[in-house]
Amino acid sequence: MKILNQTQVFGSPGIDPRWTHANKDGVGTAYSTSSQVWFTIWNGVVTEIYHPTVDKPQIRDLQYLISDGKSFFHEEKRHLRSQVEHLWTHGLGFRITNSDPQGRYAVIKEVIADPHLSCILQHTKLTGEREFISQLHLYALCAPHLEVGGRDNNGYTVEVAGLNILVAEKGGTWLALGATVPFTRLSCGYVGRSDGWTDLADNFWMDWQFDSAVDGNLALTGKLNLAQSQEFTLGLAFGTSVHNAISTLFQSLNLPFEHQKQQYNEQWKQSRNDIKSLENVSCDEGKLYHSSVSLLLAHEDKTYPGALIASMAIPWGETKDDQDQGGYHLVWTRDMVSSVAGLVAAGETDTAVRSLIYLATSQQEDGGFAQNFWVDGEPYWQGIQLDEVAFPILLAWLLHQEKVPLNFDIYPMILRAAGYLIRHGPVTQQERWEECSGYSPSTLACNIAGLICAAQFAREHGDEATAEFIEEYADFLESHIEDWTVTTEGTLVPGIKRHYIRITPTDINNPQPNENPNQGTLFISSQPPGESGEFPAKEIVDGGFLQLVRYGIRKPDDPIIVDSVKVIDAVLKVDTPVGSCWHRYNHDGYGQQKDGSPYTGWGKGRAWPLLTGERGHYELAVGGDVKTYIKAMERFASDTCLLPEQVWDETDKPDVHMYLGKPTGSAMPLMWAHAEYIKLLRSTYDGQVFDFIPAVANRYLGERKQCKSLEIWKFNRQVSQVKKGQTLRIQALASFQLHWSDDNWQTLQDTPSTSTKLGVNFVDIPVSDHQQQPITFTFFWIDSNKWEERNYTITVS
Repeated sequence: MKILNQTQVFGSPGIDPRWTHANKDGVGTAYSTSSQVWFTIWNGVVTEIYHPTVDKPQIRDLQYLISDGKSFFHEEKRHLRSQVEHLWTHGLGFRITNSDPQGRYAVIKEVIADPHLSCILQHTKLTGEREFISQLHLYALCAPHLEVGGRDNNGYTVEVAGLNILVAEKGGTWLALGATVPFTRLSCGYVGRSDGWTDLADNFWMDWQFDSAVDGNLALTGKLNLAQSQEFTLGLAFGTSVHNAISTLFQSLNLPFEHQKQQYNEQWKQSRNDIKSLENVSCDEGKLYHSSVSLLLAHEDKTYPGALIASMAIPWGETKDDQDQGGYHLVWTRDMVSSVAGLVAAGETDTAVRSLIYLATSQQEDGGFAQNFWVDGEPYWQGIQLDEVAFPILLAWLLHQEKVPLNFDIYPMILRAAGYLIRHGPVTQQERWEECSGYSPSTLACNIAGLICAAQFAREHGDEATAEFIEEYADFLESHIEDWTVTTEGTLVPGIKRHYIRITPTDINNPQPNENPNQGTLFISSQPPGESGEFPAKEIVDGGFLQLVRYGIRKPDDPIIVDSVKVIDAVLKVDTPVGSCWHRYNHDGYGQQKDGSPYTGWGKGRAWPLLTGERGHYELAVGGDVKTYIKAMERFASDTCLLPEQVWDETDKPDVHMYLGKPTGSAMPLMWAHAEYIKLLRSTYDGQVFDFIPAVANRYLGERKQCKSLEIWKFNRQVSQVKKGQTLRIQALASFQLHWSDDNWQTLQDTPSTSTKLGVNFVDIPVSDHQQQPITFTFFWIDSNKWEERNYTITVS
């Protein structure tokens, strides 16, 4: 390799880098694990390309610039009219037609990944009147954001094997750009200062040729030689060295594109071997269904099998710089379990097995899971969400129920997760919307369901004592659901005073937490400047309580459930031309700003299509019309069958491209939404909610003879009162002897604690129907041979 010796570049380091728009038109990768590259498409051009793992975007975009050299200059994504369509029903290949607004020419591209190598292939054809297109100059423009960042990139124009190409490097990651036709001019420049776009915008001609640009926000530009043909293949390859990237590029371009395309398609066809035929319960002949299956499969990493990210998108990426590295290309156990459960609903179980093993290897030593993490397991955000600890147990039970063979022993992971839930709950630092701490209906639903499933595993392993202990803790949670999360002073809908709220706020570090849903102030983040984010908690609602019905903890016709549905329909529902959609909760600030501009730390939460799926599942459970919800979700999808995280929920704003019921700038596609759609189809096909757990329903929806009436005192929840007839359970994380009295120390009792396999020790005190005096106790710690040196008192009511 030889760096070409040309003129000195100027304009270092370029303008501040930004990512690109998150509402994608396409997402693709080869089905083969040897091709470790993923691409996205927005507005007719290739945007973020991920390599070597699905969580590492390496470029901002790759597109063409077109000029006649004298009178005009077009940028594909800005000036041409774009149409994107699937090449096949079952594969993630795309045909993009970008047309001149005056109809003089079109750039037709077919985009795939090399089926075996880490190279993106873009077959390109320039069409139009021969005389006109013969005068056109076509330039490839690539903006490297290597190692997940636009700063400090290095670009070079090089000659290798007799060909001139463009390369870039940062931190040991290389890319190489070339084509099946030669580049006649090449340049590396700083974005907004000396790059090819700036050059052409000046006089429609590429004047500058800079051999290298280092330590900056770069763009690589190459003029393509169309003298012999207006049809060629452009390749962008990646590697761990310059030789690796260049060799991959030339190997990939050496094979005819049609051959590569055929192999790419054949791979994706094989992924459909076990897929269920759910097309008949769809309203679009299965288009969104098949796209959803492919998308979910594509979001799995190839170096870390089983790791699925939430989305190949950076919400409002056009406003984000290098400091916001995460985007949605991270693992959330909630999103990941939902994704693979969607695949199981479609009949594909292999991915879920890999995900379960991956989760077992990603679990933290204490049994918890990070709020989100890179595919290599490194935590990103530091919050604790109890539902994300329960979801892996639910996945294990789903596969167990489906009788999927598993040679890996998943039981240790299940026990550790169950122990974590019992030790750290019932208050969660964050609920599923990742903002508030307290008692959350959706988190409680996941925890109860997960614990009942964990108990089933324990019983099948012959450990009846552990099974009963876990079940009894679940009973404790279940018996408090309404006390903790149902307001009796509702004001949102006339005539409905009792309904579920989003969360009863309390600090996880408060040993005497607020457990009254009628009290407490909820702080909601992301509010516009100058607006208060404090609201009475009893007046903030979301649809999380529907999870209680989904898992079988509450009946769909439970009066409080029915009234709560009326409340969220009145407060959160949005009617759009394509169907109904729901907000996450009232006063949500996470979304497009009021004028339609991007979210920049504040905004207004918009409607989420996945919540249409959740509402559809409830409708199925209650015996209503599900087709309406299936049809709505299909219509929320883009023309290329991608479901957005959020859709615009107000009257159209054409000046900022916001249209009622159409995607906003958050994230598209969102895998959680695609999984929810598939599960809604499967639920409709089966006539029963797919996530419904019979073991949970048998315990809580029948005669409830197995349920134990427990009140639990522990150091992170020092309850002050117990009801007559209940059992008071004292829990601690070390072995102890309980020194206690139920008659004001007139008589004393010393009871040794019972140990469990979950890191919890406990003593049970039955409270008789005739008990009047408070129960007073203290601890003698066995291991340290010390007294607690203070008494605790619980009144009896």
